[in-house]
Amino acid sequence: MFKRIVLGLLAMLLMLAAAVAVNTWRHGSRQLQVAPLAPMKVDEAAVAERLAQAVRLPTVSSATDAQLNADQFRALHALLQKQFPRVHASLKRELVNDLSLLYTWEGSDPKANAIVLLAHQDVVPIAPGTEGDWQQPPFAGLVKDGYVWGRGSWDDKGNLLAQLEAVEQLLAEGYRPPRTVYLAYGADEEVGGHRGAARIAALLKSRGVQADFVLDEGLLVLDGVMPGLKQPAALIGVAEKGYLSVRLSVSTAPGHSSMPPRPGSSAIALLSAGLDRLEHAQMPAGIRGVAGEMFDVLGPEMGGFSRVALTNLWLFGPLVQRQLEGGASTNAMLRTTTALTMLQAGNKDNVLPGRAEATVNFRMLPGDTREDVLRHVRAQVGRVVPDQQLEVTGLPGGKEASQVAPTDAAPYQTLARTVRELFPDALVAPGLMVAGTDSVHYEAISRHVFKFSPIRAVSDDLPRFHGTNERLGVAHYANAIRFYHRLIPQLGGPGGGAGR
Repeated sequence: MFKRIVLGLLAMLLMLAAAVAVNTWRHGSRQLQVAPLAPMKVDEAAVAERLAQAVRLPTVSSATDAQLNADQFRALHALLQKQFPRVHASLKRELVNDLSLLYTWEGSDPKANAIVLLAHQDVVPIAPGTEGDWQQPPFAGLVKDGYVWGRGSWDDKGNLLAQLEAVEQLLAEGYRPPRTVYLAYGADEEVGGHRGAARIAALLKSRGVQADFVLDEGLLVLDGVMPGLKQPAALIGVAEKGYLSVRLSVSTAPGHSSMPPRPGSSAIALLSAGLDRLEHAQMPAGIRGVAGEMFDVLGPEMGGFSRVALTNLWLFGPLVQRQLEGGASTNAMLRTTTALTMLQAGNKDNVLPGRAEATVNFRMLPGDTREDVLRHVRAQVGRVVPDQQLEVTGLPGGKEASQVAPTDAAPYQTLARTVRELFPDALVAPGLMVAGTDSVHYEAISRHVFKFSPIRAVSDDLPRFHGTNERLGVAHYANAIRFYHRLIPQLGGPGGGAGR
């Protein structure tokens, strides 16, 4: 009897191993097979200097003062007119809401849906006290050691000028797009884009514009960043997480610190218990949606056990998920995240405050809504804080998660093909943008909104975004120009941007 049980178990294990092996073998590469593109000649010194000149203008935006640094934005506009004479002679240029720019390149087919390329003019400020940490002054715009140094070189003047360089070159070659191409450059992306991108998108909608393709800054060509991959991963953002900050307020009777209440009943103690509950009972995670599709595409490209596990999530899903939840960046792809960001209580060391407040920031997965988050907060914090002492408020300024752009339609396929042509060693996969971009404002005119910057990045580059020593490699910048130079005609070709 025992022998039969052992043999039965061995047979089951062999069958399971065979099923895993067959399933791993059946999951072959999903990469588009395209021939690498011969690189277009780019005068790297000249384009780097033009970008450096733009970086020298500190176009820092403000959420409350629309005119902050307005002179610097206008100086940038004048600089662009000087640097790109063909663009300004051939494209219609409009100022939208004073500081944002909209260029229209009329297509030869007035019935065809449009193409919209986005970038933003504004940059984030330098963190006070860190100016001396920069290897080069943040607004000196120096070209040195193969990099353009300075705030905005990567985020996002690199994309803005790369697009204009590509259009300038296409005009010199006599190219005219079949589809109308819009170049939309907001002036306040870093503070939400409500004065810039939102106004441009509303203007285009009022004119009846429908776009088959919208591309903004976003995910990158990550080299040596994705665990388990030997090749770089070019992740195309097909969706963007939502944003909601929630204020928690706990009220109790104030008192003198010499006579504290029973442990755990003060405003600070109750709020602390609620925050601890939120941190340890976060919204559910799962390898689904955009993250599921990304791993489905990248899994067959991995080696060893990583490939086996990711192509057999029916068996290894819980193990893989636990590993992904252990990393900050991978955890953010799997769930609506919870971040404790602000705390206020008390104003004197010998007084028990009658009120304690905290702000918690949530970045919502597509599929989770503002109301889902508020229900979750009330349910979890309500387990440790009495309802009559708790107030939960969703703060203004949030936004729902974006729509998800389809990957089985022509716009995504054209974008993926162009990436493979310009970055032939990279694997292309859909990805989720965990930060915010201007592109969400354009969903009213297109189902095909993507977030991708055609720039190669290594781990050392990532902390430079909004951080110290921002810089952009000159060779990488030249490749970005080549990318846009190739993408625009590809989208304008037969079916290149035709969505469904």
